[in-house]
Amino acid sequence: MRIGIGYDVHKLVNDRPLILGGVIIPYPVGLLGHSDADVLTHAIMDALLGAAALGDIGKHFPDSDARYQGISSLELLKEVTSKLTELHYSINNLDAVVVAQAPKLAPYLPDMRGNLAKILGLPLEDINLKATTTEHLGFAGRGEGIGAYAVCTLLKSKAAL
Repeated sequence: MRIGIGYDVHKLVNDRPLILGGVIIPYPVGLLGHSDADVLTHAIMDALLGAAALGDIGKHFPDSDARYQGISSLELLKEVTSKLTELHYSINNLDAVVVAQAPKLAPYLPDMRGNLAKILGLPLEDINLKATTTEHLGFAGRGEGIGAYAVCTLLKSKAAL
């Protein structure tokens, strides 16, 4: 069994959509980034890559590469999942939390879980998502950005050992 942790944060800005877990959330500001800036999916990718000792998303999808400009993070997650499969890893479970003062994210969590389950090939019961505020403390509490943490476990196929 392998364990990975991921973290990502992006700044909130005007004229960008707010996308978390592949869900477009109606909100007056969105996250700034080279891709769609989906912090939740980015944290999950970093957790998965870390568990497999494959580095981080910056190594695999650098913001200096025009191919990734504006790309859906779910597309990048598909690539990460393929890399894991090639190395005979299967995802055992995933737990993640989005840190944002606003908007309220609870109504969108089921759709996020569904998107992630589909891409990762996991049953819903193996994916847990949460959202929390910082009680108005720090950059997230001031509404300057949104962060996300993710933890996962991977299993290596016995045939590959």
